[in-house]
Amino acid sequence: MSRKHRDRSWLPADAVAPLKVPVVDNHTHLPVLGVEENGPGSEAPLDAVELVARAAAVGVDGIITSACEILTWHGSIAMAKALPGVRVALAIHPNEAVLHGGVQEIGPDGLEPKVGPHHATPLDEAIAQLEALMLANKDVVVAVGETGLDYFRTGERGREAQREAFRAHIALAKELNLPLQIHDRDAHEDCVEVLLADGAPVRTVFHCFSGDLELARACAEHDWYASIAGPITYPANNSLREAVRELPDELLLVETDAPYLPPVPWRGRPNGSYMLPETVRFLAGVRGLAEEDMCALLNSNTTAVYGSWRTA
Repeated sequence: MSRKHRDRSWLPADAVAPLKVPVVDNHTHLPVLGVEENGPGSEAPLDAVELVARAAAVGVDGIITSACEILTWHGSIAMAKALPGVRVALAIHPNEAVLHGGVQEIGPDGLEPKVGPHHATPLDEAIAQLEALMLANKDVVVAVGETGLDYFRTGERGREAQREAFRAHIALAKELNLPLQIHDRDAHEDCVEVLLADGAPVRTVFHCFSGDLELARACAEHDWYASIAGPITYPANNSLREAVRELPDELLLVETDAPYLPPVPWRGRPNGSYMLPETVRFLAGVRGLAEEDMCALLNSNTTAVYGSWRTA
């Protein structure tokens, strides 16, 4: 189907075959009540309750939702306290860090930044608020993320603010003994440079891993985790599949990064944790593992990084 004529509706709940062994979606973005959404699926939104229920029905019984802008922090914490199997990662996204740093510029993507009243909070003050919130909600906060570097949406002036925020998040993860979820877009070399210069947290995760062989080998060398998402299923991503084959079993995780990047055959539709099984099965094929063995491996790695909180 051409991109122009792709179905943009939500996939029916019963369209995904359940996994043989339950797993955790270690990075998604559940919709927050009261915060306007304009991404995939926002024209006919599904709420977090429905998305979590659909996920559980197909064997995704644990979800870590990433709240990486001020407006989503409190609502995401409330969801983690209320919904079964849900925990939260908190951070200031690198593109948000640019706006909190007072930089407004059109980046390589050619888009105007969307500036809101909350961006008037200076970056150092926003990070202080983040730390206080994490300390007050240790029962549901399981990671710092997503933070990192994004050279696709950010121009030269914004990179300094991103780097400052990235380093502050690295320090926070180490101070609180939490995993760090990294957003790395067109910035592999610089992400590695900052991690090595500052000292990476013991549990460092490249979320939605998009690296090449060089980054895969850096992850293997330094015991950094790679979280695999829907793009591994895209036909053109041979280099990504090659990089994933280079990674040790014990460093693999899986995620959706929903509502973005659904796996084939549903590319173009809004993504949800209930679509994760297709990525898990594809990853099993890339690694030459049976589905249940892939799930067992992912569960072991997920527990090593984030601990265990699931009810099932």
